[in-house]
Formats: sequence, structure tokens, C-alpha cells
Amino acid sequence: MRFFSGGEHPKVDWIAPACIALLSIASITFIYSAQLYSGGSHWMKQAVWIFIGTCLYIGISSINYKLLMENAHFLFLGAIFLLIMVHFFGDTISGSKRWIDLKVFKFQPTEVSKIGTLILGSSILARSEITNLKDSWRIIAKVGITFCVPILLIFSQPDLGSTLIFPPMMFALLYVAKVPKRFFATVFAVFTLLLVLVTVDLFKYQNYLVENDLAPRENNGGYQVQSWLPMKDYQRNRILAFVAPKLVDPRGIGVSWNLNQSLIAVGSGGLTGKGLTDGTQATLGYLPPAVAHNDFIFPVIAEESGFIGSVFIVCIYTILLLNSIRIAGQARDRFGVLIAVGVSVIFIIHIFINIGMTIGIMPITGLPLPFLSYGGSFVLSCFILQGLVQSVYRYRRDYS
Repeated sequence: MRFFSGGEHPKVDWIAPACIALLSIASITFIYSAQLYSGGSHWMKQAVWIFIGTCLYIGISSINYKLLMENAHFLFLGAIFLLIMVHFFGDTISGSKRWIDLKVFKFQPTEVSKIGTLILGSSILARSEITNLKDSWRIIAKVGITFCVPILLIFSQPDLGSTLIFPPMMFALLYVAKVPKRFFATVFAVFTLLLVLVTVDLFKYQNYLVENDLAPRENNGGYQVQSWLPMKDYQRNRILAFVAPKLVDPRGIGVSWNLNQSLIAVGSGGLTGKGLTDGTQATLGYLPPAVAHNDFIFPVIAEESGFIGSVFIVCIYTILLLNSIRIAGQARDRFGVLIAVGVSVIFIIHIFINIGMTIGIMPITGLPLPFLSYGGSFVLSCFILQGLVQSVYRYRRDYS
């Protein structure tokens, strides 16, 4: 297997780079605007990450993606090793160990695990023959273990938001691999049961708060030590803030604050927005500086560029996603199809949950917005993932 295709230079798909360039420009611009009055310099750091990410994108897209299938286990084990290391050497921030301090920047192993898990899961399914459900359980079990290991390690950090990426990615890969539909019916039944269990647990948590005359923000983890469900109380607060905001935060100054300010920002932008750097929610600090440039960058865009600017961003994402699905359809082998589909699902979940949480249709989970939110590890992982899709396109005719 060669790194690069011989003969004629493979054709390049220019749709994805164009979309990424537009999103990157928007990212630097609105991060600058969000931090203009707070004196932050994250927009310059973001520009550096985007430059490094662009180099990675070019490098990854130039490598024949089929080489990854031969080294999938090594990539996965490397990602798992990093997830384990974060438990020993990671920095504790807001009660979570998610980052390893490399002095130059803080590295988040979760982003590497998404890539490693996608590659190994795709490799297993690409090498396997899926027939009936009875004969496919061994393959399904392999894929399930592959995804469960990083899920458990990430959940224990704890990082509930990032774990939400893995199940949809796994089921999408299994569906594309044509696993029998009876399997998905069984999974749906199990998911429904888990949903009932979470609902019961939240009801008990609510009763616990009432019985002890506690507001959610006053509870210091008292309920989580007696609950049989492995969730932190602050995670329960976030879910309750979504389903019953008046109960959890009647004055809107606790866990609902970011959402309330986000809704104000989105609503006040109107049709055309207030203009670049003229938004008030971020510049005056109502939308906290700690989140305005990363998880809540979309409200900044909505306030300053209005409905038109927001729709433009959504349209760019739509084109990028449809293009990835198109490339999946053009791939000549199952591994290429699975890689492109998996990348598409990762982006879809990030985009839907992030924008959804900023407009109040999804709970706040802390998932960033691809190419727009500030963050070194996340930005680089987005470029790498799209580089994989570009590689699938470029080497779709190469069977050497």
C-alpha cells in the first residue's frame, strides 16, 4: 500500500475547502468581536490553530486513506492510552479532568479518541461480512466494545456532552454496514428503558431537593452519592434547567443564565443584525466571556449578523455535510463509505446540539461548533476529520 497515488495526481474536491475557509474566517471575525471589550486575544490564537489545521488537512488528504485500515488498531490504542493518561496527568477544571497541559497549549484527548474510534470501527465493519443477525453478533460485539471503551473513559472524566457523539456514530456505521433491522429495534427498546430510568432518577432528584429545602445550585453533590445512576448532580441540573427551568432556576440567574442571555442575543439580532462588534450581550458581558467565544459563539453571530447571517452559517454547514455524504456515495470501497459517513455524523451531532442548546431546543452540554468555536484540540480534530473525507474523494479510484 502506497501513501500517495501513482500516475495522474488525484482530483481534489474544492467544495469542502471553500466551506471550511468561510467558516474559519467567520470564526476569527466573531471571536474577535465577542472579546473586543474584554481584551481577549483568542482570535489570534484561533488563527494559529486554523493555520496548523489547514496544514494537517492538506497532509491528511494527501495520504491514501486505505493505509489507515491497516493501522487502525494502533491508532485506536494510542487514543485510548491518551484517555487513560488524562486521568493521571490531566488538569482538573470545574471538577473535570479533560485536558493535559502541554505548556504550549492544553490538549484534549477526547478529540483524538473520536478519530481513532471512527477509524477502528470502520475498519472492523469493512473487513467483516454482515449476513443475518444471528451470525453478526460477534461483529456487533467487537464494534460495541470499540465504542464503549472510550465512552466509559470520557464519561468518567466526567464529560457527558462528548459521550453523546459516540452512540449515533456507532449506529450510523452499523446501519451503513447493513446490520439487520431487528438489531436496531432491540437498541430502540433498550434506549427507551434508559430514558425511563433517567426520568425516574430526575424525579427522585427533584424530591431530594424539595425534602432538603435546597436550590440546585446549593446542592454540593449530595444526591449523586446515593443515586444508582452514574451522573453528577450538575449534569442533572442542566437537564432540569432544560425541561423545568422555572423549577431549577426561577430567577434565571443560575444554570439558566447562559441560555437566557443566548436567547436574548439571538432574538435581538433581528433580520440583519446589529453589526460587527455592535452586539451587546457578549460585549457587555451578559453572555459570559468564558463561553461567548467557544460554546456560545452562535448567539454572537446571530446578534451581530441577524437571521440572514445565521441562515448563511447553517447553509454552509448544510453544503459541507451534503458534500461529505456525496463523497461517501462515490467511494469505491466500504471503508471509504464508513469513514465519510462517520465524519458526517460527528459533525451533524455537534452542529445540531450546539445550535440547539443556544436556542433552547436542546440541553446545554458544552459541545462546541465545528470550525467556529474556539479551541485548539477541537479545531485540529475538525480539520483532520474533513481531511479524511477529502482523502476518500481523492483516492476513491486507487486500489493499489
